Amino acid sequence: MSTAAEDAAFIAETYFSDPVGYVREVIRAEPDEWQIDVLNEIAGNQRVAVASGHGIGKTTEIAWIIHWFISTRPDPQIVVTANTKNQLDSKTWRELAKWNKQALNGQWFDHSATKFSLKDSPDTWFASAIPWTEHNSEAFAGTHEAHVLVLFDEASNIPTAIWDVVEGVMTTPGAKWVAFGNPTRNTGSFKECFGKFRHRWVTRQIDSRTAKMVDRKQVEAWVADYGEDSDFVRVRVRGEFPRAGSNQFISGEYVDASVEYQAQGYESLPKVLGVDVARFGDDTSVLCRRQGRKVWPLLKFKGLDTMQLAAKVVEQINQWEPDSVVVDGVGVGAGVVDRLTNLGYGDLVTEMNGGSTPDDPVVYFNKRAESWGLMRDALKAGLDIPDDRELRDDLIGPEYFFTSKQQIQLEKKEDMKKRGLASPDSADALAMTYAVAPRKKPQRRRSGLSYSAVDSAVGY
Repeated sequence: MSTAAEDAAFIAETYFSDPVGYVREVIRAEPDEWQIDVLNEIAGNQRVAVASGHGIGKTTEIAWIIHWFISTRPDPQIVVTANTKNQLDSKTWRELAKWNKQALNGQWFDHSATKFSLKDSPDTWFASAIPWTEHNSEAFAGTHEAHVLVLFDEASNIPTAIWDVVEGVMTTPGAKWVAFGNPTRNTGSFKECFGKFRHRWVTRQIDSRTAKMVDRKQVEAWVADYGEDSDFVRVRVRGEFPRAGSNQFISGEYVDASVEYQAQGYESLPKVLGVDVARFGDDTSVLCRRQGRKVWPLLKFKGLDTMQLAAKVVEQINQWEPDSVVVDGVGVGAGVVDRLTNLGYGDLVTEMNGGSTPDDPVVYFNKRAESWGLMRDALKAGLDIPDDRELRDDLIGPEYFFTSKQQIQLEKKEDMKKRGLASPDSADALAMTYAVAPRKKPQRRRSGLSYSAVDSAVGY
């Protein structure tokens, strides 16, 4: 009967250059064809970059690579980073724990929230999960052991400062650097692995449709919704870089500047009330009040039915006296529109259908993309928004793509949720205030239920 030391020596000798054999015989899993190809490339090369569509089993591959490397090298130093701490905690590190339980040598290792280490040598034989930050790039420096592995997950979003630091680590002969990611940006260091610096990297681009574990119905739905040649499908399915420079629709810089912006001279301009109606159980119904460049603090409600939400809207109509009310009328929102109409506010309410034809169909795919586009223009020019963390996250969350006709199309809420992001309810409410032309109404009589005569159009 062999000892633990003999087992470790056998695994290290047998699988040092054979990660595919390690996955099959030690982890006891059968890799997909693309996973076999990438594992073999990693075994024989120092730098490997993989751009792929969604759902191919990328996180599983990363977990296997970590387990193989830590089991076949003495005193290795392994650094794993991703674009968010949540990505590391809930996906990468969780996947590593799952496969460690299945591995024949899983009892060798301890697993914590940020460290995966050999029980007998936890201080020198380990893998670390380190969320990146541009302001703490030194956390990635000083890695100069004989056997070093650096793994980037969601590499498109990792800034150049971190890539530059890791370059210094690659002077170690035993070092390996592997970058995985969806190709969400056509600029930056990840893109350069496939362009300017392709002579340094072995690269692979993987279409989701070639992977065994992909949700084919979801992929087919994306192709049907966005089009085969859209940037959405290029990035999420084909593993190709987008035509646009970055697919984040609204820059965080615009949002931060707007929090500091002080609106003036808005008092005589039309008031618009945007109402985003919660569609799902964890979503929030949001009322957004905007007057010119002034956006008032948002009103947020959870758990209200359509009648209760309509009552909240009527409260704001009576108290704030908006000139227009725009309601998300898709799905359950239709009930709010109907209730407001029954109460006599039909002449005030505009029903917003995000999938309807935009005023500018050359630029925008639908009305939702257009209202977000106008909101983005306003943020860029200067918009006085409240210091609201949820609003900020919602504004910068959605990605955008170009259709085959080069129209701007926003990512769907459902697809944002698949990326781990919340539905952008607050930002949608603000965007809806840009779905109608701003118009000043005559003063409404308290005793009546309708406005008089003709509205006069005014500018923003």
